[in-house]
Amino acid sequence: MNPNQKIRVATVWLSGCSGCHMSFLDQDERLIDLAKKITLVYSPFADVKEFPKDVAITLIEGAVANEEQKELLKTIRSRTAILVSLGDCAVTGNVVALRNGLPHTDQAVLERAYKDPAVLNAQIPDQVPKLLTHARPLHEIIKVDHYIPGCPPNADLINYILTELLAGRTPTMEGHSKYG
Repeated sequence: MNPNQKIRVATVWLSGCSGCHMSFLDQDERLIDLAKKITLVYSPFADVKEFPKDVAITLIEGAVANEEQKELLKTIRSRTAILVSLGDCAVTGNVVALRNGLPHTDQAVLERAYKDPAVLNAQIPDQVPKLLTHARPLHEIIKVDHYIPGCPPNADLINYILTELLAGRTPTMEGHSKYG
């Protein structure tokens, strides 16, 4: 990676709670240093509709729960040099995979999510993407290069992994006390 050129970075939020992106923001003043090194080309923080080409590093939060996410994930992998699973939902399926114990139909899952807890006007939204039979962690769909565990992951660990990757180094467990 050319040290004089900003590195193209993306963050993606699939099925999850957004806690991983909040931990990303918890890097606080280190975000200023990070902003000097990267160009954020896709993120829930930016209004970009299509995942761009030639992304150096993508951090993905959340499990893969529906067909649209599965296709997006394949696109992201084909356009990203280094892909990082961010948080336990992306790494293991975690909270999103709790639905895997329900009967394996879209209707059963949607009724449990939208109708069962409702007090008034129980209804399922009209345009819900086709659910996968089971929610999956990223590595079951595509190749993942690095994993940042945690629910939510530690901001220091996110910063360590990003700093190492931006410097062209491979992060190691020995390099950070909060890894794994």
